[in-house]
Amino acid sequence: MTGIALLLSLSATVFRIKDTGNIFRPVNPSLFTASETTILHKLGDKTISLKVVQYGQSVSTCCINLHDDEATAVQAARAVLEQTGGLLIKIENKAQRIISFSFKGVVYSFDPNRIFSRAGINVTLQAKGKKNPLAIIEVEKFAARLLQLIPDSASCIVALHNNTDGDFSVKTYKSGGKRQSDAREVYEDNWQDADDITLTTDETLFTKMSALGYNSILQDNEKVNKDGSLSVYYGEQKKRYINIETQHGKTAQYKEMLSKLLFFLEEEKKFLVSNADIVTE
Repeated sequence: MTGIALLLSLSATVFRIKDTGNIFRPVNPSLFTASETTILHKLGDKTISLKVVQYGQSVSTCCINLHDDEATAVQAARAVLEQTGGLLIKIENKAQRIISFSFKGVVYSFDPNRIFSRAGINVTLQAKGKKNPLAIIEVEKFAARLLQLIPDSASCIVALHNNTDGDFSVKTYKSGGKRQSDAREVYEDNWQDADDITLTTDETLFTKMSALGYNSILQDNEKVNKDGSLSVYYGEQKKRYINIETQHGKTAQYKEMLSKLLFFLEEEKKFLVSNADIVTE
């Protein structure tokens, strides 16, 4: 058994908890203090605020919230990051999912999780009303600015999302679901609400989260629909990305899922560092 496989096995044994009452409860209310910075980006005639919140000095994991109407995920992430440290990036958009901006007298709208490719920008602008080449360039610059905020030290990108009951779930990716072709592998757990899921570009993270009993989707990075989403972008970059998603209002469930993911990532990092030290001795 490889070192990573052993780590997965041991941590799964410790953390596979089915009782929803056994949720993450920090012993200390705050180990890391938030340091917040607001970055202003000009998008056409509109100024968008991007909030960057750092907990502690080390940033190996970066959480990003693209939809400003998905507040449960952000609330849970803030509570967890106070315990673990890390970075949170979020778009400020008056609690709205869709971003609208005026440019040369015309209003354009787009989904900020469909802007990480030229094709995705074309589709989302068209779907939300209208497009033109100059507006596409404006949105491309906005997407590039978001990506610039993610530090090179971040070995895993965690997308913070929420959904509504029955709208988007693990069943969406199973056989017969409208996004079945986007998934390489799917794990559905009978103990979990189908709407509470993880979706990742990384096989190790898929194995880990499914072993813990969470509904999990391993994205097919080659065949996935190239819709401009952040998961597709990082799949093409062959970088670690994971979306943790629960229904709106399920803060405790979100804290549990995120805290267990971050615990594993920290243990994995320690294991790899320890073994690297042994090799160099």
